Amino acid sequence: MVSSFQSQYGLRLSREIHKMSWTEFKQMLVGIDNKTALGRIIAIRAEDDKEVLKTFTKEQHRIRNEWKEKHAKVVAESISKQEMDTAMDGFKNAFLRMAGLGGD
Repeated sequence: MVSSFQSQYGLRLSREIHKMSWTEFKQMLVGIDNKTALGRIIAIRAEDDKEVLKTFTKEQHRIRNEWKEKHAKVVAESISKQEMDTAMDGFKNAFLRMAGLGGD
């Protein structure tokens, strides 16, 4: 994630994360394109075109299959909005701690 923010936005998260709001961070994260490492992983995970899937390497299939299995478990467990909000707050705090800014 850090390298993807660096390559796409020219931002060093450890220096910039404390200057941006959580909303801004989420918007930037959603905007990561497939020219970055994170974007490529997201693209692999999201691919559903059977013709494209035929061209995937074993590693790409492994990445996609692992994600699909984890996603199926999450859907099956039907986490509540409250649980999702709590998880997102956890991610926020983890990023703040990584940047040396404490976090809750």
